Amino acid sequence: MRFNPNARLDTSQVQDRRGSGGFGGGGGLGGINIGRGGIAGGGLGLIGIIAIVLFSLFSGGGSGSGGTGGLLGQLASDGGTADNTDLAQECRTGSDANSNDDCAVVAIVNSVQAFWKSEFATSGSTYASAPTVFYSGATSTGCGQGSASMGPFYCPSDGKVYIDLTFWNDLKTEFGADNSTFTQAYVIAHEYGHHVQDLLGTSDKVGSGSGPTSGSVRLELQADCYAGVWAKHASTVAGADGQVLISDITDTDIANAVATAGKIGDDWIQTHLGGGQADPSSYTHGTSAQRQKWLTTGYRTGNPASCDTFSAKSLG
Repeated sequence: MRFNPNARLDTSQVQDRRGSGGFGGGGGLGGINIGRGGIAGGGLGLIGIIAIVLFSLFSGGGSGSGGTGGLLGQLASDGGTADNTDLAQECRTGSDANSNDDCAVVAIVNSVQAFWKSEFATSGSTYASAPTVFYSGATSTGCGQGSASMGPFYCPSDGKVYIDLTFWNDLKTEFGADNSTFTQAYVIAHEYGHHVQDLLGTSDKVGSGSGPTSGSVRLELQADCYAGVWAKHASTVAGADGQVLISDITDTDIANAVATAGKIGDDWIQTHLGGGQADPSSYTHGTSAQRQKWLTTGYRTGNPASCDTFSAKSLG
């Protein structure tokens, strides 16, 4: 994956809370499901990993009210001081994105949001931009206290995506997954898929519960599909300056992202990281095969309408 060196980056779509030192931060093991009122849909879908790896300190946690148990504690108002000074100086163009991992995330965020802005406009709606917050270790969010161990997540209560950027290293070392730039783009696009669901009101229709056909699973698989839809169009999406942001996505990039989706399915997590057998009744994000199927479906069709996991007779 390569960025157009001439494209201008918009760092205003990112809020850097990592301190005056700018680039850096703590790591993370898993995603989190956060939604309106503090708990609903969101996250890459790794919440089960937290329960497994951290000695089951936290309960389950799929999409749906009441799912995250002690993960968030009591709700907190959004907080944290952002300082984009270093980011704005370092990340000016696509050339910077090609040489700086943090700038690459800025470019990805710009591209994903530009795509959905266009899609909403085509349907006569208005897309509300959602900033991505870079933080280190822990940060206050509209959904409660967020920590690096949660991995990337979206909080509909404040309409922001949160990520500790050293999660990319954990993705490789903890899960044995690819952490190349396009795989990072898949993760970011998945989180923005949850933002789209929030704007469309989809998240509000999903209640609590788990299981292979639960609303929780359908919500996560749809976010995967939305990520694939963006990927299909990514090399043609222009930023605010009219310049295409991403110049090249290869077949290898797509294959790596699909392979990574296979490492974050409920069944793979439970059998490989939990050291036990898969329990379909506890599924909240879908199996590895399902996550791969719906990411691929979005990429193959390039059409958000193909992502209606709630009407699908079979999830795969």
